[in-house]
Amino acid sequence: MKNLLLAAFVLIGLNANAQEEETPPQGWSTEGKFQLLFNQSAFNKEWSGGGTSSVAGNLMLDYNLNYRSGSFTWDNKLLANYGLTKLKGDEFTRKTSDRLELNSIAGKQLENSNWYYSFFANFRSQFSKGYAYSKNEDGIEIRRETTHFISPAYLQFGPGMMWKRNEDLWINIAPATARFIFVDPDFTSVPGYKDGAYFGVDQGDSSRFELGASVNAYAKYELLTNVTLENSLSLYSNYLENPENVDLDYLMNLEMGVNKYITANFIFQAIYDDNTIGAFQIREVFGAGLTYNF
Repeated sequence: MKNLLLAAFVLIGLNANAQEEETPPQGWSTEGKFQLLFNQSAFNKEWSGGGTSSVAGNLMLDYNLNYRSGSFTWDNKLLANYGLTKLKGDEFTRKTSDRLELNSIAGKQLENSNWYYSFFANFRSQFSKGYAYSKNEDGIEIRRETTHFISPAYLQFGPGMMWKRNEDLWINIAPATARFIFVDPDFTSVPGYKDGAYFGVDQGDSSRFELGASVNAYAKYELLTNVTLENSLSLYSNYLENPENVDLDYLMNLEMGVNKYITANFIFQAIYDDNTIGAFQIREVFGAGLTYNF
């Protein structure tokens, strides 16, 4: 846990000197970005180097709604991400990304300081069904539903302390965070189900409660002209069960602007949650497409 907390502070510290002090605007401010990324590969039948034709698309929405009045701030961020890919010869179209997340954090600034008393809330789920794929005895591809909207869904909230330079650079520490995990009880009521096998939820239940400590950090800055790097890191330790097993969710988005409307993006995400699977889940997406800022 100490090493992961240190990593969060290093993430902030490496970028702190690169940020310029700004006079924060008063009242409401909004900022949004919509992106459509696309990548495709194709090989004709004479191609001897090997390869499978594929097509993939990814939609992303990032919307910020922030408020400031004197020493009080309230920042809200909506993240929506959905992607599909189709490989030639596959029976089914598969998801490459599926994320729905809402973050909200309110803070009361300490006088002459970058520190705030804070209270945060986070909700995270997905848009559509997820599947496990396999082949039957005849070699035909089949799939089994494993997740869907609000199964799972995560809700966590709690008081804490936030260090904030501006909307693009902050870290929040909440030592008393409540977390609820919601699932469809149909998944936990199948014959032979063992307690905790589905996102930590017990047999026949539809939710799980945890109490622990969380650390959330965010850093966004310009590497080069028209090249922006955005980092977000979430850590959580459950006091009630195996507190040494820290859940981690790290997301990096490298955006390279070609012009006002065309960008290339590289997205990297790493998740560790031993209630889901006792190993790192890694996702990478690279593509070029259209961007609309509003």
